[in-house]
Amino acid sequence: MEWYICSMPLTPSRTLALAAALVALPLRAPTAQSATPVAPPSARQVLDQLQQVLGGSWGTGVDHIKDGDPDTPVRGTAVTVMATMDVLQRAVAAGTNLIIMHEPTFYSHLDRLDALEAARDPVTTAKRAYIREHGLVVFRLHDHVHLPARPRDPFIEGVLTLMRWSPNPVAAEQTMVRVPATTLEALARDLARATGATAARVVGDRQLPVRTVAIQPGSAGFDPARMVLSRDDVDVLVVGEPREWETVPYVADAIAQGRAKGLIVLGHVPSEAVGSEAVMRWMREAAPGVKVVRVEAKDPFWRP
Repeated sequence: MEWYICSMPLTPSRTLALAAALVALPLRAPTAQSATPVAPPSARQVLDQLQQVLGGSWGTGVDHIKDGDPDTPVRGTAVTVMATMDVLQRAVAAGTNLIIMHEPTFYSHLDRLDALEAARDPVTTAKRAYIREHGLVVFRLHDHVHLPARPRDPFIEGVLTLMRWSPNPVAAEQTMVRVPATTLEALARDLARATGATAARVVGDRQLPVRTVAIQPGSAGFDPARMVLSRDDVDVLVVGEPREWETVPYVADAIAQGRAKGLIVLGHVPSEAVGSEAVMRWMREAAPGVKVVRVEAKDPFWRP
């Protein structure tokens, strides 16, 4: 409708005529209301979809909700290696409330809370209170990352990507890779820089020539470490964390026997953090409408 300003003087008769004309104007139809917003999915629904994407059996193992109400509506998902208190706080600040982590939340592999709660442990109590206060749901995704049926471990692939190393063409030996000729000292320095390890530790001769590296992110245990270190074609083992009374003296003894071996200890979080990228891809596939962010745990160690 177009409006014009009339320069004619308004007499009483013209005023009445104008008023009548305005009353006779048709009323504009109300604007159509926007569609009712769709309710966000619950944590249970999102995790069910994630389980379908990953496959496998979910009845046993450690992969399940560790704390929180599964029927909580999901505002967003934070992916991390460890759900430390700092991670939970940053996840809340990022507007997320479903936390998917790779390692335990409550300080043991099975996240057993009975003994901690019986002791009224103050750290555990405060952490659980924070989870409840902010409506968080914490879910561990560990076993289904390392499924034997998965052709390649995404955590090992992540380290290879960071270092720009080619994967072993033999999938069954994916933990062992050929690298450009280097030394143990240079390799440790490059790995620490790429993974963000603030306090990497090394066992072995600094100038040890290196061509074949075995990679075991996280904490693989002594037997897997011994199996690769006993091979003549493996120069260095790169781990997240070993037991210092198992793998470390084994390497030291091998060196004392004249074997050319090295060990690089990156720290658990730095060795596995890059694996969160794979989890984020799975989450986007499982729940494309849910915001996903990476809120990585920080390497807790520092050098004096």
